Amino acid sequence: MSGNQTFTIIKPVAVKNNYIGPILKMINEAGYTIKALKITHLTKNKAMEFYNVHAGKPFFEDLTSFMSSGHIVAAILEKENAVDDFRKLIGATDPAKAEEGTIRKIYAESMSHNAVHGSDSDENAVIESDFFFSKMERY
Repeated sequence: MSGNQTFTIIKPVAVKNNYIGPILKMINEAGYTIKALKITHLTKNKAMEFYNVHAGKPFFEDLTSFMSSGHIVAAILEKENAVDDFRKLIGATDPAKAEEGTIRKIYAESMSHNAVHGSDSDENAVIESDFFFSKMERY
């Protein structure tokens, strides 16, 4: 994937609020090609496995409960400089501090009920994509 792909999740609050279409539109308009896409639901155990890097942190329990509270949309996205550009598109984790026009500024309810997840490195994009998608589910 080296620099050309990233991974995202449209989180339960954004799915519940019917923001899938508008968020995917922003992603598409930013020049990304969707290489894999699915609507799914994480169990609490799967959420804990996915966010294991945060185990032991004060927000881990709330995060994994939130992520297993409803449906999510997982996607692999492709374009040049995918990870860094996507981090700019989604904005700061805290929507109150996110730049105007970013996905989190527009669609997140709060820092803990954020609208989207985005990989923070090329390496994590590979790991996260592999967590959700088999090779057969990608093009």
